[in-house]
Amino acid sequence: MSLTAIANEFPILIMIMVAAFGASIGSFLNVVIYRLPIMMYKEWQAQCNELKQDPVLEHLPKEPLSLAMPGSSCPSCSHSIHPLHNLPIISFIWLKAKCKYCGTSISPRYFLVELSGALLALFIFSRYGANPGTFFILLFTFLLLPLIFIDIEYKLLPDNITFLLLWSGVIYSLLGFGINIESSIWGIIAGYLSLWSVYIIFKLATGKEGMGYGDFKLLAALGAWVGWQQLLPVILISSLTGTVAGITLLIIARSKGKQMTSIPFGPYLAMGGWITLLWGQDLTRWYLSTM
Repeated sequence: MSLTAIANEFPILIMIMVAAFGASIGSFLNVVIYRLPIMMYKEWQAQCNELKQDPVLEHLPKEPLSLAMPGSSCPSCSHSIHPLHNLPIISFIWLKAKCKYCGTSISPRYFLVELSGALLALFIFSRYGANPGTFFILLFTFLLLPLIFIDIEYKLLPDNITFLLLWSGVIYSLLGFGINIESSIWGIIAGYLSLWSVYIIFKLATGKEGMGYGDFKLLAALGAWVGWQQLLPVILISSLTGTVAGITLLIIARSKGKQMTSIPFGPYLAMGGWITLLWGQDLTRWYLSTM
């Protein structure tokens, strides 16, 4: 019996399995979100003395750290987390968002990422069904999640994830699941150069840097998935959502008498890319029909 036939025969069971899978991936992504920036900072610390001035470095763990080792522990008290306290979604609710050992509040980000993983996996599986192409859409989604949260918290877009996103988009095209390979390659080139050009023009005009190189790489990676033809919707959607968020945060900051800080653009690029990959053609047809 094929996987599609099993899915049709036992839809509820399959949905539960997909949700559990998505939540488990979300749990691992929490490890990526927490540890990968620390690993990057520790590497930079060994290579560049200038980074010693960065306040993030004051809170880095002293022991060696990788995505696999050591086992999960509380960032506050360093107590090892029991497997029963590390169940995706369930443990957060069970422990009432607090560490079992020291009582420190657990960041809601852990719950949010795990829940997002479950819901997104369910949505994508329901939309595309059980086929190899669905795996790539899930991969695309699960690579964007840590990029969003790392950029929000650290204002970093790690090359480890961005380049994996880029090359998986190329493979997606080569295997015939997405756009043709020519559009994918030109999407990479156009994605990088478009934001790089904006960066250069802004810097020449103002003497300031309006964005980081990670944004160029991220748009290049998105271009590998959606092609050069769909880069404009990506930029428009990300700019619109970024503008709305920026105005909202500015209003909130002023109401509290605080100064507005810089806003990372990566999360909005990621959302724009995800929306475009799933609904880009529909949005384009709708827009043309209104002309």
